[in-house]
Amino acid sequence: QVQLVESGGGLVQPGGSLRLSCAASGMIFKIYTMGWYRQAPGKQRELVATITRAFSTNYADSVKGRFTISRDNARNTVYLQMNSLKPEDTAVYYCNAEYSMNYWGKGTLVTVSS
Repeated sequence: QVQLVESGGGLVQPGGSLRLSCAASGMIFKIYTMGWYRQAPGKQRELVATITRAFSTNYADSVKGRFTISRDNARNTVYLQMNSLKPEDTAVYYCNAEYSMNYWGKGTLVTVSS
């Protein structure tokens, strides 16, 4: 079955950086649009960034210029490089895979605090 496993979350100070990874299995990774979403406490889940199978990317306005999504089809992995982190980036970050079906990982917590 399809599995998406996120890693790389943690506690970081404002202005710092983190790189999230999402390892996929049980799927033909290269055909999927992969994405990162996040959910802050008391808020709805929101789109952070997506990358298509053609490597076209899309970002939420709130992260443009700070976050970069990338994928490695040889490793079945999608990444989210997060720079210049702000306290408002604090959330659980979820990996998403979309083709004919939609799959989600269990999430990884990112906390931005001094």
